[in-house]
Amino acid sequence: MTVHHGAFPATRMRRLRASAWRRRLVRETVLTADDLILPMFVIEGKNLREPIASLPGVARVSIDQAIATAQEAKALGIPAVALFPSVDPSQKDDSGKEAINPGNLVCRAVRAMKAAEPDIGIICDVALDPYTTHGHDGVFIDDDVVNDVTVEVLVKQAMTLAEAGCDVVAPSDMMDGRIGAIRAALEAKGFHNCMILSYAVKYASAFYGPFRDAVKSKGSLGTKGKHTYQMDAGNVAEGAREAALDVAEGADMIMVKPGMPYLDVIRAVKDAVNVPVLAYQVSGEYAMIAHAAAAGAFDRVAAMREALLGFKRAGASAILTYAAIDIAKDLAKK
Repeated sequence: MTVHHGAFPATRMRRLRASAWRRRLVRETVLTADDLILPMFVIEGKNLREPIASLPGVARVSIDQAIATAQEAKALGIPAVALFPSVDPSQKDDSGKEAINPGNLVCRAVRAMKAAEPDIGIICDVALDPYTTHGHDGVFIDDDVVNDVTVEVLVKQAMTLAEAGCDVVAPSDMMDGRIGAIRAALEAKGFHNCMILSYAVKYASAFYGPFRDAVKSKGSLGTKGKHTYQMDAGNVAEGAREAALDVAEGADMIMVKPGMPYLDVIRAVKDAVNVPVLAYQVSGEYAMIAHAAAAGAFDRVAAMREALLGFKRAGASAILTYAAIDIAKDLAKK
């Protein structure tokens, strides 16, 4: 029989799949615990875990429970956690001034967590929506968020978080010019190693619903959405431009959010900038998989792992996911 190089049967693609060791040997993309970041919702109180109905398996936790969860995450090899405060309504106002209070919930959480577990990275959100009665990410005047006034407040918020001991400030507000302003302030105060993770590519998405339940901001927005500052879902090139601008201003890492519906954007941004690109498996993505698994559609952990591997394949260096602990446990078995 004449065998032609490159054609069947000389080339049998199944040879590389014939056993587990072969598949492991030639695997192009690998997911490890090093790739995971655990988002956490922090509340006031002690020894509290409040389940979030729209986010199965996720709870709002008091600071002591946040410490315990962070210690579990670190033991599993997860490098960092991302903190989001669920603020009491009595501490919210139109301007979000609680965001710059050095004694606010998230600052106290950072200090306590760093004292208990100094070697886990702590990422803190920079945006005003957890602290405002209107639920927007900035100062809301004349039916819109005003950019430059908001940036001034965000700089103060970022500095407050850095002074509390957070390792990464993560502006998720989508205001123009805030990365440069925050970097200049950090440098001026000697916070040279405080990183900036810019949510440079954040879309106005329906997939944020359960997150807004978690931080209790969902009802605040009313009919006014965030489309004047978050990106339009139809755009890709705009995201690459946003990312490049923020890198030029001093961003150390770039976030693309949401994740799974925007894998093409992750790849485009990765090709456009020379800094790590992170992805967020947002609350709606996580909830879809969790609810479908609960209904018997598929195995929850296997589906989560496959989705996260897709982020890595698209070019993400790390992934924020509420399934981080479950995935890290599953990876440890293999």
